[in-house]
Amino acid sequence: MTIKVLDPKTIARIAAGEVVERPASVVKELVENALDAGATQISVETRDGGVAYLRVTDNGSGIVSAEVETAFQRHATSKLQRIEDLETIFTLGFRGEALPSIAAVAEVELTTATNGAPAGDYLHLQDGQIVAHTAQARPPGTSLTVKNLFRNVPARLKFLKSTATESGHVANIVTQYALAYPEVKFSLQSEGRTVLQTAGDDNLLTAVMAVYGLETAKNMVNIRHEDNLWKEGEVSQIKVGGLVSSPVISRAGKDAMHFYINRRAINSRILTFAVEEAYSGLLMQGRHPVAVINVEIPPAQVDVNIHPTKSEVKFQDDRSVFTAVQRAVRAALVKLAPVPQIAAVSGVYHATRPGEQSAWKLTGTVSPPVNASATGDEKKSLPPLRVLGQVGHNYIIAEGPDGIYIIDQHAAHERLAYEKIQKQWEKRQVETQGLMTPFTLEVSPRQAAALQQGEEEFTAFGFNLEPFGERVYLVRAVPAVLAAGDWLGAIREILEEPSRGDARYEAMMKSLACHSVVRAGQTLTDEEMRALVRQMEEAAQPFTCPHGRPTLINLTVTQLEKEFGRS
Repeated sequence: MTIKVLDPKTIARIAAGEVVERPASVVKELVENALDAGATQISVETRDGGVAYLRVTDNGSGIVSAEVETAFQRHATSKLQRIEDLETIFTLGFRGEALPSIAAVAEVELTTATNGAPAGDYLHLQDGQIVAHTAQARPPGTSLTVKNLFRNVPARLKFLKSTATESGHVANIVTQYALAYPEVKFSLQSEGRTVLQTAGDDNLLTAVMAVYGLETAKNMVNIRHEDNLWKEGEVSQIKVGGLVSSPVISRAGKDAMHFYINRRAINSRILTFAVEEAYSGLLMQGRHPVAVINVEIPPAQVDVNIHPTKSEVKFQDDRSVFTAVQRAVRAALVKLAPVPQIAAVSGVYHATRPGEQSAWKLTGTVSPPVNASATGDEKKSLPPLRVLGQVGHNYIIAEGPDGIYIIDQHAAHERLAYEKIQKQWEKRQVETQGLMTPFTLEVSPRQAAALQQGEEEFTAFGFNLEPFGERVYLVRAVPAVLAAGDWLGAIREILEEPSRGDARYEAMMKSLACHSVVRAGQTLTDEEMRALVRQMEEAAQPFTCPHGRPTLINLTVTQLEKEFGRS
């Protein structure tokens, strides 16, 4: 077989295949270019998952008129002049491959202008070739529109997923950089809907709230640079900053863990493992935190040029990076201070013999016992309690022989539901409740695969899910314990559960319990409160919910006297 040099068009498409995998790859490259250009506002618009139409607009420095065409030549870049510069690279882009690679597999339109220029430039490319270059007025910055992605590469087009899946990948990319650059105002519109909008106020917590909501943002903990000690008595060159969630917030998957090296979004098993180690003993098995972590490291100690999409890096010293991240996250979690005064009290109750003092051990800590079940000799019991009332629509106040008990109604009901489901499951007799009208459930491709794989598990727990077309199911029955609860939320959470075997059954029981119970903020009648307390007195393990959070705290008469200055 004769060896010959490939033609330029074939070479360009092969190179594009390494850089442009899907619409999200285009968004990543263009957003990185915008950030390197100093943009403070970046908007992304997509249609058909970014295949038919994709536009990224920024207010950055723009491209000078004389260099607009040069920007679409292979390996043309302003960020790298010689090989030695790779050791000190701080920009997100540096190879000069993104624009020519995109132009090789799509129709591209560029408008750009620099500050103070009399006019901007409009450039139109098809199949990598320039078909028009004219002057055009516009504010400083750049807009790049990509149409009909992979139209001339049908083999690549065939491997793209559904519009929803591709839109999800685009959203992930924009989310990553919205969290990495909270000082930049990001907006994402998909199929005409605003999917994400950040304030650009340079507050990472605000960006987290825009992405994950207020409840998650309220439970994030700051990682402080002064806690980043590497060696005893020595401050490391590696600085770790960002936010991590307190143990009360967790996810079934690792998709909410975001890592950056010098604000470059990366995938890293080392950093993932470091964070998981920091949470050891604080999260139940199979649960993962929300984390937004940036590692500042001298460029010479990290190689960013090992992957075509620059999504992976190689550290000069893996151990030092692992240690810095693990210690910084752990230090942030350890500094979680308990609420002061009475609210700070927590404890574990041990049954007492007649004549003994209360066996509640006041720990003054916010770390509850993590064991979610108790059998045999481990079983403890509550003393008889008299309900006094409800506070804040969240907590039941009761009186016992040794003081006041404050019961978290949601956590308590969750414990009771969990024990009921657990008993039914052990007997393989989970009670089922039929729905009067079947519910039509549409699932994502990933969820459909999970549902097919776990069909027997759903049936065993009392669900009747009947296929009804592509990625559509009819829900005809649900577990009886969920009949009046959020059974739809339970189904969706279980579909996202990654564990297998016994751990998956345990996770399913906890999910069913969580979605079946009295919610915080719900007013209860006196009879409902008394019934809940009576059931707690009979529970096998009444002191924690299935996830390890305390269901109640005890304020002894002794402590009340101390708080009021009587002892």
